[in-house]
Amino acid sequence: MAGRFEQGAGRAGGRGGATGVPAAIPRQVSAARTRRWTPPWPLDLGLVLGPLRRGPADPTFRTTADGSVWRASRTPEGPGTLRVALRGAVVEAEAWGAGAEWLLDRLPDLLGACDTPEDFTPHHRLVAASRHRRPGLRLLRTGLVMESLIPSILEQKITSDEAYRAWRLLVRRYGEPAPGPDERLYVMPDPHGWAMIPSWEWHRAGVDNKRASTILRAVKVARRLEEAATMAAEAAMARLELIPGIGPWTSAETVQRSNGAPDAVTVGDLHLPRIVGYALAGDRNADDATMLDLLSPYDGHRHRATRLILLSAGVPPRRQPKMRRVDIAAW
Repeated sequence: MAGRFEQGAGRAGGRGGATGVPAAIPRQVSAARTRRWTPPWPLDLGLVLGPLRRGPADPTFRTTADGSVWRASRTPEGPGTLRVALRGAVVEAEAWGAGAEWLLDRLPDLLGACDTPEDFTPHHRLVAASRHRRPGLRLLRTGLVMESLIPSILEQKITSDEAYRAWRLLVRRYGEPAPGPDERLYVMPDPHGWAMIPSWEWHRAGVDNKRASTILRAVKVARRLEEAATMAAEAAMARLELIPGIGPWTSAETVQRSNGAPDAVTVGDLHLPRIVGYALAGDRNADDATMLDLLSPYDGHRHRATRLILLSAGVPPRRQPKMRRVDIAAW
């Protein structure tokens, strides 16, 4: 259900620069576009938009003390910054840059208007309790593939902290300052910008050759991969997996965000099978096959079920040390 909205011009603000240009070079100040939208269901901005944040220092995403969520994106129309705040039952949004209209037009989709949580039936007490406590949880849909695909590739087979560091360093160094008044936000590089990153800079950011090569293969066909945002989830994942180095784990993590795919369950994860197994059956040694079997009652909404399980804090006690951090840059 679409809800109500109003749209118009707002206050001025902004800064920026071209890809690879130091952040000290300012952009021309431009006026913000604004939109007000009233969703016809409860909304929790933090829960809905949280999956877009890649670590506490993500240069493309931040929250502020007033409850606003800011994100910088590279849209088909160009760079854009979006600020979203919930005031009572009304969503107030401002956007800056060439991509401002694109971001505002898709605001309802971003906040879960395409999601169908009413079709979801909990079959386990833990899942039902988690859902009951979070009526404002909906699955977002960005409509942008590369901004979720690249950080997902960076997260392959390493610790989250290492991946977040690589994303932060590469975006700040080779992206561009985001349009709008928040000088801490950056827009990730365009495909050409990613392709021009020297091999030693990948190394300094802690990215091995396998992951760097996968990103470079992906950005060569970025336009075709972006088309996956309009496809059904299975077809979108199949298209992404045509790129060597992109498997089911990476494609699922991407379409969960770009397509709002409620059934795109993440397989191949180090921890998720044990968490799901422990939450649903007390099995702390569950593998992917066991996890998928336990999630079979949720076919069509398996990603939603795993999200609710993760939010429930039903995590098995740790019996082994965390994955060792490998400092590739020190090699």
